[in-house]
Amino acid sequence: MTEKTFVSVFRSSKKPDTYIYVRRGQAWDDLPDSLRGIFGQPIHAMDLIMTPERKLARTSGKQVLEAIADKDFFLQMPEESSGYVVDFRRKPEPGRE
Repeated sequence: MTEKTFVSVFRSSKKPDTYIYVRRGQAWDDLPDSLRGIFGQPIHAMDLIMTPERKLARTSGKQVLEAIADKDFFLQMPEESSGYVVDFRRKPEPGRE
């Protein structure tokens, strides 16, 4: 896979840190209803040229292009957190630092 594809990236108006990658010019109404309902109103973030070799923060260009070829979009969800939250207002307990 050595093709270059123009891709548009949109962020979700409903879900923080959620992005969808589609071919530039992709009609929003052509995407699945369930996806559009969960994603909310798309907010344009950027356009870029995607190649399989391109490295992205949470994925690769190859994964994005394969998903777009297969289902017309690549959905990037936020990384799951471990539930670890630091409360800086409390003093650490001895032995639990």
